[in-house]
Amino acid sequence: MPCFSIEGVTPVVHPTAFVHPSAVLIGDVIVGPGCYVGPCASLRGDFGRIELGEGANVQDGCVLHGFPAAATVVEANGHIGHGAVLHGCVVRRDALVGMKAVVMDGAEIGAEAMVAAGALVSAGTKVAARWLVAGVPAKPVREVSEAQRRGKREGTALYQDLARRCLATLTEVQPLREIEADRPTLQLPPPGAPAPPKPGAQ
Repeated sequence: MPCFSIEGVTPVVHPTAFVHPSAVLIGDVIVGPGCYVGPCASLRGDFGRIELGEGANVQDGCVLHGFPAAATVVEANGHIGHGAVLHGCVVRRDALVGMKAVVMDGAEIGAEAMVAAGALVSAGTKVAARWLVAGVPAKPVREVSEAQRRGKREGTALYQDLARRCLATLTEVQPLREIEADRPTLQLPPPGAPAPPKPGAQ
């Protein structure tokens, strides 16, 4: 992965975390155990710290950055959807930020809260635990249901498994020129199941 030190501060990636080779980490970035960082994500710790707690995921094309001395934090099991932007904010444990949402400086997303896709959480906004917010600017809609919390937990577990699958089997290859006659399909393991071994490792 492109990984850069600045002024002597180097990113830290736990050995059980997966960071896609096309993601960029700069400076004061800490990626905790079991995290997943997707393709083309940018975690720029060149002003304030970027920190991902255990089991968090930051999906494709996300941008995490902040102002000087302002940490951008995604706590344990935080779930950041494709193309989201986090800037100098805190996402508490088990919270979800939807695709293409923007969370601005000083905002705090409470534990198990959800930010709808495409929402804009304005600077300084505090989203209460277990509340869904939506819109531009984001406003409270209703409490997050148990079914939604369960669905979020299952989705996050899939990304935690994806981190393990990628560490075990992801390999850069040249594309095939034709579809194989016996082409396999991906058989996703149940959450928590070990990733299959690399081909030829048995």
